[in-house]
Amino acid sequence: MSNLDETKLDRSHFSVLALGECDEKEYWLSKLPEERWEAIELLRQMMYGYDPARARLQRVLTVAALGED
Repeated sequence: MSNLDETKLDRSHFSVLALGECDEKEYWLSKLPEERWEAIELLRQMMYGYDPARARLQRVLTVAALGED
């Protein structure tokens, strides 16, 4: 199960502020780099979707006929 499946949107915690009034910079600077990367990955999955079947490298199968000499 990915973090995207566990994430729920709580619409009661939203507020609208002017750009200069928010303190997000201090919040994110207080987080560890690993926590920041996890948040970025979660946002990426939310924006572009996540399909575990496509998360791996694609394999290509080529069948070659044996030449009879």
